Amino acid sequence: MDIAQALVGEFNRGNLRAQTIGKSDRIVVQVGTRPDAVSGGQTAMTVTIQTLDEGIMIELGQQAWMGVAASLGMSALAALKNPFSLLGRLDDIAQDLENLSLRDRVWQVISQSARAAGASAELSENLRRTTCEYCHVANPVGEPSCVACGAPLGKAQPVSCLNCGYVVRSGEKICPNCKKPLPL
Repeated sequence: MDIAQALVGEFNRGNLRAQTIGKSDRIVVQVGTRPDAVSGGQTAMTVTIQTLDEGIMIELGQQAWMGVAASLGMSALAALKNPFSLLGRLDDIAQDLENLSLRDRVWQVISQSARAAGASAELSENLRRTTCEYCHVANPVGEPSCVACGAPLGKAQPVSCLNCGYVVRSGEKICPNCKKPLPL
């Protein structure tokens, strides 16, 4: 996928490394600090890119930032003992601050790649319509009653998984995204 390649291209340099794992329909991109990084604390993040019928879904895992916090703490302690020690830690502090913005930088790369590919963040036409079970006319999602016959559309409205928020079709018993059972 182009987005996975863009993430690796952007983050597999300097103090960071990036790698992809998985198949073409589900790719995981791991971005983290190199173990031999000269400056800054340790951080890591996982980006999951999954191909769906309606497009793609991207999930960002929680960023591990404890190593960055520890590195900033060391800089603060060193500054308390000797304010001039900050001059020697400027590279560490700059790298720590850059690592703290990793999540935002990942979203920027994803957005740029998606726009370059002509992608849209809108719901597909298929997900913006629901079908009346009585007369089979397509109605906008959220419409309380059918625009053609006036029948209530409550049961026909799409629902989302309580676990991951993925929009599921009526009658599905297991979420196609997270594989958790759906409430009846």
